[in-house]
This record gives sequence, C-alpha cells and structure tokens, in this order.
Amino acid sequence: MTRTDTQLRIDGMQVLINTFGTVEAERFITLMLREPFDYTTWQRTLWQDRSVKDISRAAMEYRRSHEE
Repeated sequence: MTRTDTQLRIDGMQVLINTFGTVEAERFITLMLREPFDYTTWQRTLWQDRSVKDISRAAMEYRRSHEE
C-alpha cells in the first residue's frame, strides 16, 4: 500500500526527529532548503568509496544496535 504525501511527510519527520532530535531535525531541513541540492548526484557520490558488502555490514550493525 502506498502512503499519501501527507503520511510520507509525517513519517519522514518522525524518522528525522527520532534520529537527530527535534532541533537538529529542523536544522537538517533548513540546510537542505538553503542550498541547491541534487539528490540524484549526491547519491551517486555518497558511497563511491565503499563496497556493497561494506554498506550492508554497516546497515546490519546499525539495525542491531537500534533494535527495540
């Protein structure tokens, strides 16, 4: 089931707040809006120095450390 735009915004804000806290979530949004930003280009260069295996390992470690 696809989320509505409103639900996606709400869920996205909750992720930011849970990750950064309220103040830093707002700061992150401000930073993203302040400067021109091309998400596609950013994603192409974000992990260029890491292998898929390294990224997967880091994601699994993060998930384990944040389990409820």
